Amino acid sequence: MRRTAGVWKSLGVAAVLWPAGIELTFAQTAAPESTIELPAVDVVVSPTPVPGAGSINQNKVPAFVSTVTSQDFEDKKSPAVADAITAHVPAAIGINVDGTDLSPDLFYRGFDTSRISGTAQGLAVYQNGVRINEAFGDSTNLDLISPIAIDRADVYTNNPIFGLNALGGAINFTMKNGFTYQGGEAQLLGGSFGRVYGSLQYGKQFGDYSVYFATDALRDGGYRPFGAQNLQRAYADVGYRTQDSEFHAIGAFSRSWLGVQGVTPEVLVDQQYNAVFTTPQTTNNQAGLAQITGRFDVTPTWSLASNFYFRQFDQYHVDGNDADVANCGDQGGTDGNLCLSNDGNFGSHAPSDFQFSNHGQPIPFLGDGFPYGTTAFTATHTQTFGTQEQLTNKDKILDHDNYFVVGGSVDQSYTRFSSETKLGVLNPAFQNLLYGFPGAGVILQTQGNVGFAPVWVHATATYFGVFALDTFNVTNELAVTSGARFNVANNTLSDASGFSPDLNSTASYNRINPVVGFTYTTSPALTFYGGYSEANRAPTPLESQCSNPQLPCVLETALVSDPPLQQVVSHTWEGGARGTMIVPNGYGTLVYNAGVFHITSTNDIVNEASPISGQGFFTNVPETLRQGAELGLQYNYGPLSFYANYAHVDATYQFSATFSSPNNPFADGNGNIFVHPGDRIPGIPSNLAKLGVTYAVTPQLKVTAETVIVGRQYFVGDDANQNPQLPSYYFVNLRATYQATDQIQIFGLINNVTNHKYATFGTFYGVDTTAGNVNQTLFNNNPDNGGIGDARAVTVAQPLSVYGGIKVTF
Repeated sequence: MRRTAGVWKSLGVAAVLWPAGIELTFAQTAAPESTIELPAVDVVVSPTPVPGAGSINQNKVPAFVSTVTSQDFEDKKSPAVADAITAHVPAAIGINVDGTDLSPDLFYRGFDTSRISGTAQGLAVYQNGVRINEAFGDSTNLDLISPIAIDRADVYTNNPIFGLNALGGAINFTMKNGFTYQGGEAQLLGGSFGRVYGSLQYGKQFGDYSVYFATDALRDGGYRPFGAQNLQRAYADVGYRTQDSEFHAIGAFSRSWLGVQGVTPEVLVDQQYNAVFTTPQTTNNQAGLAQITGRFDVTPTWSLASNFYFRQFDQYHVDGNDADVANCGDQGGTDGNLCLSNDGNFGSHAPSDFQFSNHGQPIPFLGDGFPYGTTAFTATHTQTFGTQEQLTNKDKILDHDNYFVVGGSVDQSYTRFSSETKLGVLNPAFQNLLYGFPGAGVILQTQGNVGFAPVWVHATATYFGVFALDTFNVTNELAVTSGARFNVANNTLSDASGFSPDLNSTASYNRINPVVGFTYTTSPALTFYGGYSEANRAPTPLESQCSNPQLPCVLETALVSDPPLQQVVSHTWEGGARGTMIVPNGYGTLVYNAGVFHITSTNDIVNEASPISGQGFFTNVPETLRQGAELGLQYNYGPLSFYANYAHVDATYQFSATFSSPNNPFADGNGNIFVHPGDRIPGIPSNLAKLGVTYAVTPQLKVTAETVIVGRQYFVGDDANQNPQLPSYYFVNLRATYQATDQIQIFGLINNVTNHKYATFGTFYGVDTTAGNVNQTLFNNNPDNGGIGDARAVTVAQPLSVYGGIKVTF
């Protein structure tokens, strides 16, 4: 494989984490008076997502494990869960793709979990054992999770036990309950761009019973026009436990309204930093959860954990765009009628296949100078029932400690999905208006169903899984882990409109994914680990019905009958070292984690662009490679706390192929580019660095400075790596807390304190040089792109923002 040597070179950086000649001691030492708590040496994690299923010492896990604590989420004072994960997980980065900071794309090791359909989803995400990858497209909506209710978030690698979609790893959010959180607090924050954010939580234990409740709400005007964001979230838990059992009844409800303005052409950004191109673009999400979990100690060494849940998810998405339309007469059809512009890229379709109709009647074409637009509307309603059962055994084998788990899960989802696209006109502010001209507001459908057709479908997704995992202590120092999970995914899609029977389909996928690894602990200061695992992802109903280049889809909008896709399989090798060192003479505690990884994915699913603006299709590619190194360091001494994280991610294609990328300035006459082995996968930064320092100036006053540095990345659509990259960027955040009394804390935050102007995401926009097209006045004759128009479009980051607030503890 190419570039492998660079990974091992990166591992050499880990050597700096081991100071030469230092003498290590593990006896208790008297530390200076401190307001910052030192971390515990013995960290335990759950090797599976089933709540209450038991835990294992982290030093027995043959993989890189990162934990983000409830205190980490609290310190950020942010309504977005991705902010704390970005800061404290070395290879994680939240990238604002479409304009909302509440639910960014969250990348880990180059694999993405996103709420945006069309994204190559590669992470499994759980909330208290409930899989929250939405069944219809594997997307995740992190805006529906309240950070204040999180007890911890564990990021796992090299573990197929987490089931489907854990190609690059899994994120498991463990929520608070009245046994883990007692007390109450109310918090209110306000500041820049009209943001007002309030939260309330309360937990209490009454003997064997407990209650916990959390709620938060946000109103934010957004840092770009039409970017307002609002949300309300609530989470509740009632618990009961005895010496040998524990039960919880859980309820949650969340809803959000997100202004997701998308990318803006760079030529507009140069004129106005927060400019928006083509609106409306909004997403409304809503989710409700009812859950019962239980744990029973069957014998002193056997325990059973159960999880039953019902979850409902509803989403409404609106997406305004420019329109690729033409006079049918210019394409061999009837002159004066409105047609989809075919650009000669849709095979053997007849000219009449591109003509739009309104209840069977043609729509008049209003001339080359008319700025047509389109607005897509989708509605997704999903209900999911699920259960997980797990048996855990801690019997010794031949007098050696052993940890064994076996279990299974069933998740059944029912989805109703509808979509339509309406014809509009773009005004000078690039708003798409659905009135005021012949054909305004018409639901678009071409006669050949090319690109545009209303859709109404029902989908079911049934996921079965059985797994077993065993960790055997060969010696007190050496532990060996082995196991496997068998996944079955059955997807069906049926046309509910009665007009598209070709959408009816059934697909089934299954696979056994193994895991094997070891850990060797010489002392609390040094544990070596290594392992190999496999994981798979089954194509979702959305992807399976949008994989024909000749019949592209408006992503999140249209479905068509397409060739079948293959399931994706990842093969992960990783190894490294971790440990906790108590520095001699009471000079604090150092915790480190360093590792390398090598992940090949076969039949990876990628999204290619269509010549029709805003549309695309899914396809399998032979092999992709993500390899690199992760380094994490945390140091605590007296009033000082410091962390440093670094990751190098080399994400590349490992094949030669032709990709469709019609908006790429280097595409050929057919809109194609040519990918070769070693070309980097666009949209994935190659280097990530995070630094943070907290200092207790006095027992009451604590100040923190944090920075995140993100390396360069190729624009999405530049799979052949021919264009300049999106520049690297950084941001610096400051915050301070003052404990005025035992109950009252006053705090302030300054985000992006240097007011650095940068873009977090880049892609290409359609450059149309035909007369009258709305793009003409923006893009034509741009000297930065050879005079043919500037095709670059970016998502800009939030500028300097100042917030202040108060927290009351009771």
